[in-house]
Amino acid sequence: MFGDLMGMMGKLKEAQQKMEETKKRLDTVLVDEQSSDGLLKVTLTANRKIKSITVADELLQDKEQLEDYLVLTLNKAIEKATSVHEAEMGAVAKDGMPDIPGLDMFK
Repeated sequence: MFGDLMGMMGKLKEAQQKMEETKKRLDTVLVDEQSSDGLLKVTLTANRKIKSITVADELLQDKEQLEDYLVLTLNKAIEKATSVHEAEMGAVAKDGMPDIPGLDMFK
């Protein structure tokens, strides 16, 4: 019984380490998004940190329009980054979890 418990604890620790490694790697995975007309471009990491924003000169003439573009484009980029993040972290969690009877939430 204790051998099984120690084995599970080791697997949990290994899974935690893999999750931390994946989080670090997701800082290097870039997600690009742009407005439908290409006037605003945004790049985020898969950990949802903004890396760059590029704004066309013509958007600088209208503050409200620029604000609308930022909200729409950033939200789309965050959705994409979140999808990548969740898929990667979910895969690591599923692979790293030990078989614990009654806990089949990742299957």
